Order: sequence, then C-alpha cells, then structure tokens
Amino acid sequence: MKAYVIEQPGGPEVLKLRDLASPAQAPNEVKIRVRAFGLNRAETYLRAGKMGPITGPRVPGIEAVGEILADPSGTYRVGQRVATAMGGMQFDRPGSYAEEVSVLRGNVIDLDGTTLAWEELAALPESYLTVWGALTKSLGIARGQTLLVRGATSSVGLAAVAYGKALGAHVIATTRSSQNAARLREVGADEVVVVDGGVSEHVRRSFPEGIDAVLEIVGASVVRDSIKALKPFGAVSMIGLLGGPPVLEQFNLAQDLPGAARLNFFPSQLLGSPALPLADTPLKWVAERIADGRIKSLRAQTFDFGDVPRAHALIESNRALGKLVVRF
Repeated sequence: MKAYVIEQPGGPEVLKLRDLASPAQAPNEVKIRVRAFGLNRAETYLRAGKMGPITGPRVPGIEAVGEILADPSGTYRVGQRVATAMGGMQFDRPGSYAEEVSVLRGNVIDLDGTTLAWEELAALPESYLTVWGALTKSLGIARGQTLLVRGATSSVGLAAVAYGKALGAHVIATTRSSQNAARLREVGADEVVVVDGGVSEHVRRSFPEGIDAVLEIVGASVVRDSIKALKPFGAVSMIGLLGGPPVLEQFNLAQDLPGAARLNFFPSQLLGSPALPLADTPLKWVAERIADGRIKSLRAQTFDFGDVPRAHALIESNRALGKLVVRF
C-alpha cells in the first residue's frame, strides 16, 4: 500500500511517499480502507520533531474516514462506512496517511447511512469529537448558556462555534482579523470579538455578571484573561496550544479564578478510552445536519493524496480558514 512516512524531522519536504506492507491486525483492531483524512497540527508537530525524537519511519495521521476491510469480531461489516480518530495513531501505531490503517475497535465510529462525500466526512472526526468531549463532558454546555470560543478560526474552533450553537448556546467567537468575522457568523457565532488585546473586558461590557464557559484554544498565554470573563461557578476548558505550552507561572487559585470557577485541560487522547467511549458521539448527527444545511461545512480545501507536503505548507502558513482534507 502507499503511505507517507517521516524518517527525519524537518519541513514538509521530509514527508516521503513509500510502498509499505498492509498493516497487521490484532484481535481488538479493525482494518479500514482510507478514503480521506483531515490534517491536524499534531501531524505538523510530529514532522517537525516537536513530539520527541524520530528514531524510525513514522506514518503520521490521527484521523480518517473510510470503509471496513476486516473486523474479526463481526461488530462492523466489510464495506461499512466509518470514521476513526486518535487511539494511538501516529504515536503507538502507524497513522492514517495511508491507503489502509489498522485501528482499535473502540476508536471506530459508525457512519452507515450518511450521504456526505468522503472529503466532507473527513473534516469531521478529530475536530467534532474534541469539541464534543470538551463542550459536553468538560464544560457541560446547556441550552441558553453563554460560551466564549477563544481561537475560533482554527478548525477545532470553527467546530466549537458550530456545535455550541447547535446545542443552543449563545456563542461568542474571537479572531485576530476582522476579515474572518463573516465566516465565524456564517458558522454560527452570535458575536465576534476582534482581538487587539484582552477579551474579558469586551465580554464583561455585554455580560456584566460574566459568562458560563470558555473553550480556550489559544492556550496558557491568554487563559488568565479568558478566566476573567467567567461568572462564579463558570468553567474554562483548554484544548489548544496555539499560544505555547500549557504552563501557567505563579497562578493563584484564590486570586486568579472567580469564586468556585473550574479550569481543566481536555486531552483528545481520552477519545475512545474507557473514560470516554465513542459509542454515543454525535458524529453521525453532525454529518446529517451538514448534509441538510443546518450546520455549515468546515472544509476549507481538499488535496489529492500526492499533495500532502503542499497541504502541510498551507496549514503552517495559518492562511486556511477551516479544515484541510486529503482524498484518494
């Protein structure tokens, strides 16, 4: 099978297309014929050597959509449409930049009956599963609450805006450029804040008592300001590292958090684990609503499989407003 491998750290040019044997399959795994996959920052970090040394050929990729080739348990039938994300892909096992991938059965999501094209489905798994975990499990977003999405123009940020709106929240989205405001409102933002400093003061002008929740994608560099927007018993869930490592220096729980407020970091590695099984994920529900137009597509651009290095260059340019996907 054809697959991209990384044999040494570097720029997009170190992604090499190779002929590899079909991946082996353990009893607790299923084999998938990959039809398309989304691109993520985690893959560019791996390629650049920011996720530890590269001591041998590594196949990147943490998500994919495709069809079942084999499932020893019989849980999934051959040819069934599915999605997969995380489960150690690119870290503990070869990733999804390949024609075939073997994944843990617990990290497979049924998409049977969906009508979206493969490239549209490929824009969903990692982004929507992450925001599902963060918004519903970590933050407990409910209809009528107010949610601030900080770093909203990233692909996961756009998914958070769309999913938060679908859950019935009032969504405030941030961006560093006024040129992105129309796209954020199209996806579902009720308000857009163009960041030229702190965000909390702007939020407090509209919501003097504070807001219910913040999804923090920029990271530790701005989280103190995000926390200031909360009401008592509000919550912040960090999911992004765009602003640097998730480290807070000299953070005072009594002074820097509003009364009884909560702060957590949601790692997407939980997806498919015993702590967060994927059986009740809303991925098919999201796909159906994208198909009928009730949720806007996040897909920004589609690349052919031979153009993955060019796609990596684009994601690192920060010019893509939405999800980049690759199709076969």
